[in-house]
Amino acid sequence: MSRWGITLPLTGVPLAAHRDLVRELPDLGYTDAWSAETAGADAFTPLALAAEWAPELRLGTAIVPVYTRGPGLLAMQAATIAELAPGRFTLGIGTSSPTIVRGWNAAEFTEPFKRTRDTLRFLRSALAGEKVSADYDTFSVSKFRLERPPNTPPGIMVAALRPGMLRLAAREADGAITNWLAPSDVPAVRAETGPDTELVARVFVCPTEDADAARGLGRLLISSYLTVPAYAAFHDWLGRGELLRPMHELWAAGDRKGANAAIPDEVVDDLIVHGSPAACREKIQSYVDNGLTTPVIAVLPTGADPVDLVRALSPKH
Repeated sequence: MSRWGITLPLTGVPLAAHRDLVRELPDLGYTDAWSAETAGADAFTPLALAAEWAPELRLGTAIVPVYTRGPGLLAMQAATIAELAPGRFTLGIGTSSPTIVRGWNAAEFTEPFKRTRDTLRFLRSALAGEKVSADYDTFSVSKFRLERPPNTPPGIMVAALRPGMLRLAAREADGAITNWLAPSDVPAVRAETGPDTELVARVFVCPTEDADAARGLGRLLISSYLTVPAYAAFHDWLGRGELLRPMHELWAAGDRKGANAAIPDEVVDDLIVHGSPAACREKIQSYVDNGLTTPVIAVLPTGADPVDLVRALSPKH
C-alpha cells in the first residue's frame, strides 16, 4: 500500500478534541498526518500534539512559508518537532502567496524561487547542527547555531507547481509537495521530478453524493485559489487555461458570483474528489496509480461529523 495521509486539524474540530482520532489513524491505515498554514492553526502546534498521540505516524508541514518566519526561527521550530518525532518529521517549505505574506504578515514577497532555494540550503546546514554564517542571494545569516539540533535532522520538501521549482525539489530537497491537481495531471508533474523523488499532493475530498453541494463548495475554493497568479500559471501549464479564462476575466472584473458560475463542471470534478466514500477512495487511489507517492486528504465539510468522514475514507475499507 502507498502512503496515505490526512490533513490536520480537521475543520470545525477543536485541537484538543483530535486526540482519540489521531490515536486511531494508524489502525485505520493512515501513515501520515500533514498540517497546513494559512490563517487558522499554525503548522507546528498540531504536529507537536500528534507526535505524542500517535508515535507511528510520519508528520509533515505542507507547507510553512519561507517568508513569514526568519530563517533561524524556522530552523528552531523544525528542530523542536524533529526532537519530538525523531525520524518521523518532514519539513515542507514553500513560497505561499502575496496575500498571506505581504497582506497578512507585512513581509516582502520577492524572488520566490531564490528565497525558497536559499531557505532550503540554510535549513540543511542549520538542522545538521552546523554554525551558519552565509550571504545567500535573498538574506544573510551570521553565526547562527541551534542550541538543540535534532539527533535525526528532518527531511525537507519543497512546495512546487511548475518545472523550475519541481526540478529544485528533485535536485536539492527530499521531495516535492504539490496542490490542486487532478489524477491525470500527475504524469506531467512527475515528468519534471523524475521517478525517484517523493511526490506529495494535498487532495481535496468532499465525501457526499450530493454532487451539486460538492460542486458548489468546490467552485468557491477553486475561484479563491486558482486566481492566485502561481496557481493560474500552474493550470495554464497543465492545459486548463482556456477552460478557466472566463473565471479569470469575471474575477478580475470584480464579479465573484459570475466567476464561480463560470467554472465548468469538468474542472470541478477533476480537482475536487466527491461522491460516496468508496468512490472517493477509488479516485484517491487513481492519483497513486498515476505516479503520486503520498496523497494527503483534506476533508471538506459536508454537514457530517468530519471524524466519521476520516474513518469512512480509511484505506483499510
